[in-house]
Amino acid sequence: MQLIKKLLTLPKIIYFSIPILLIGLFFFFGNFASASVIVTGIEFIGQATLPTGLTFQKTQVGGFSGITYDAKNNLYYVISDDRSEKAPARFYTLKIDLSKGTLKDGDIVPVGVTTLLNENAEKYSPGTSDTEGIGLTTKETVFISSEGDTQQLINPFIKEFSISSGKVISTLPIPNKFLPDKNGKQGIRNNLAFESLTITPDQKNLFTVTENALIQDGTASQPKVSTSCRIIQYNLLTNQPEKEFLYQTQPVAPLLNLPGRFTSGLTDLVALDSQGHFLSLERTFTGLGFGVSLFEVSLEGAEEIQNLDSLLAVDDTKIQAVQKRQLLDLRTIEAPLDNLEGLTLGAKLPDGQPSLLLVSDNNFNSLQRTQILAFKLKIEPDFIRLLHRLFSFI
Repeated sequence: MQLIKKLLTLPKIIYFSIPILLIGLFFFFGNFASASVIVTGIEFIGQATLPTGLTFQKTQVGGFSGITYDAKNNLYYVISDDRSEKAPARFYTLKIDLSKGTLKDGDIVPVGVTTLLNENAEKYSPGTSDTEGIGLTTKETVFISSEGDTQQLINPFIKEFSISSGKVISTLPIPNKFLPDKNGKQGIRNNLAFESLTITPDQKNLFTVTENALIQDGTASQPKVSTSCRIIQYNLLTNQPEKEFLYQTQPVAPLLNLPGRFTSGLTDLVALDSQGHFLSLERTFTGLGFGVSLFEVSLEGAEEIQNLDSLLAVDDTKIQAVQKRQLLDLRTIEAPLDNLEGLTLGAKLPDGQPSLLLVSDNNFNSLQRTQILAFKLKIEPDFIRLLHRLFSFI
């Protein structure tokens, strides 16, 4: 008790020195840059659209399925899921102006298109790829995921490409459980595979997720029924898959479901930090419009399932899935939604907060459009939360 009394009588300068000391420790141990973050708020700041039929450098712009941000050059790279039918498989380079803290038509300008080249330095033939996710490295390369085509027994892939030349540099191995077989008893479902891809800020890990359950893991999404997606964590120091986690999508109860038109799943993932925190994008289509939700995701406490080849072979209700918290139902914003499939953390806004950008896949359909939505994220790092607690104590 005497010790507590003495502490309480210390000069206030000592108390104010504590936060400074702690910040110094964060810098000293290298935790400042890699500290985990949480999202405390999200605000819609505008949208822009590109018309279907727009051409750029002799290609039809569209099929935007994934997006990643190059902060060094203030550029965005967007992958098209065109299966080399409108033009060879490719990604676009965009300039997106968020300098005024808003987004509107005219703020997005295509400035480049890069054709992907396979291991033989050849363009991908029609139908041989279905590129969906994209993530930027610090080596002037991007990793891109392809869903493949189970009907043609074309395997999915995750490959690293040069930004400047489009040439393949490396290929990540896909665990056998994800590969389709001719009997249709295992692996990814057609067009429901590696729709997402993200790389952690420390560049040590790459994550991708199946859009729906593997055949041996359970049913695909249905009205009022969730689906069991698998997250794969790759170690980019070894280029090997090292962990897997269970991600359960939200069960969706459509107001009116047109038979045979329901589809729902996880379409993208973006790393908030290097500590296992992400934003995920879940999209639903019922034939009468789109429903899209953003979630904050944490791997904390999630069970590692890499050694489980089939979730149907075990009691998957006892598996601890990743934690999820809904941030936003996009049906509440003042913008009609298109087929939103990709997201990325973007440029810092004038107030210093990070932006979040979502892009839509127009399916090269004249009734749809390429839509880009912009949001302001309110982020609170660990050390800021610590300071708040310390100052509230003082």
